[in-house]
Amino acid sequence: MSRHCRFCHTPLTHTFADLGLSPLSNSYVKAERLNQGEMFYPLHAWVCPSCKLVQLEEFERAENIFNDEYAYFSSYSSSWLAHARQYSEAMTARFGLNAASQVVEIASNDGYLLQNFVAAGIPALGVEPTGNTAEVAIGKGIPTWVKFFGVATAHELVAAGHAADLLLGNNVLAHVPDINDFVGGLKVALKPGGVITMEFPHLLNLIRHNQFDTIYHEHFSYLSLLAVERIFAHHGLALFDVQELPTHGGSLRIFAQHANGPHATQPGLQAVRDKEAADGLDELDIYARFAAQVDETKRALLRFLIDAKEQGLRVAGYGAPAKGNTLLNYCGVRTDLIDFTVDASPHKQGAWLPGTRIPVYAPEKLREAKPDIVLILPWNLKDEIVAAHSYISEWGGRFAVPIPRVEFVA
Repeated sequence: MSRHCRFCHTPLTHTFADLGLSPLSNSYVKAERLNQGEMFYPLHAWVCPSCKLVQLEEFERAENIFNDEYAYFSSYSSSWLAHARQYSEAMTARFGLNAASQVVEIASNDGYLLQNFVAAGIPALGVEPTGNTAEVAIGKGIPTWVKFFGVATAHELVAAGHAADLLLGNNVLAHVPDINDFVGGLKVALKPGGVITMEFPHLLNLIRHNQFDTIYHEHFSYLSLLAVERIFAHHGLALFDVQELPTHGGSLRIFAQHANGPHATQPGLQAVRDKEAADGLDELDIYARFAAQVDETKRALLRFLIDAKEQGLRVAGYGAPAKGNTLLNYCGVRTDLIDFTVDASPHKQGAWLPGTRIPVYAPEKLREAKPDIVLILPWNLKDEIVAAHSYISEWGGRFAVPIPRVEFVA
């Protein structure tokens, strides 16, 4: 079978991480489907030997992943809401946005970010393919188009008078199977002096901190500055700045403009280029070594959970994130090792995790069941979770995280 890079079409022959077979990570199982089977797909990440884009094959169409039953709503994380508010204020100040500007967000979810621009009187429009999240945004007074973004949608935006002064997307660039159509659409939708910002988990941190659980079928690509610069340049877009962020285990926020645009290149761009070069991201060796880290993490987590059970300890999970479903399915963890998990989102409560069939309850279940160990599956939110649920210490309960290594946290 021949596989080719989704950007440069080079044949893919180098494995980055093979996590076996896994279901779609956001396909939570409702009660009426408990006696039905699930589709499992290969979760095998490859690295392109030419452009160094790390990627999965497309086994399920994006339309079937991002649909009207999509379970992820951004507004259920207080830290993410704060991040969005700080971003909105910073961009407004830096680029002088006002009532005459146009902000467009791609993959705007439930309006968690655009609500800040709307409240400030800055015209904003969301483009969001999942109807259920878009409906929530529209209910907040945020104009939203229910569409996938690409070149065709970009032309529609421009024709409707919505060419963007600020065109943004948080954690969407990795989610698009046709990355050339998507970035080509950014070029079309951007005003001549406009700015693009995109945030995405940084591949360098995935490798350094063993974040293999962020590999799942919704994430078609795993992005370095190296690869993204090449993709944007191919479509006539130039990066002029980049910021390193703590979100999602370590992300990048890139700033781009039309080639020969008005914004001067900032020193942060070269700093991240140098950091990636120092770690060898333009060479294949670093990618080849990653698989051994993944295997060791699996063995360590299983030892931890088995030891806990053999000591008679009760183990629960906290959260039902996509990354947790990758981790649990790859490690073969089911209700024999984790009794249940809890999640703050009512859209996940009362369902079961895909593949592992671990039940999801509201956080109040922790007080009722009093587990000895609570394994935080969205480890990137561990500080927020520990602070909000410190009461588990009342019965001697302790929090633990599985990534980058399994360990207890205060």
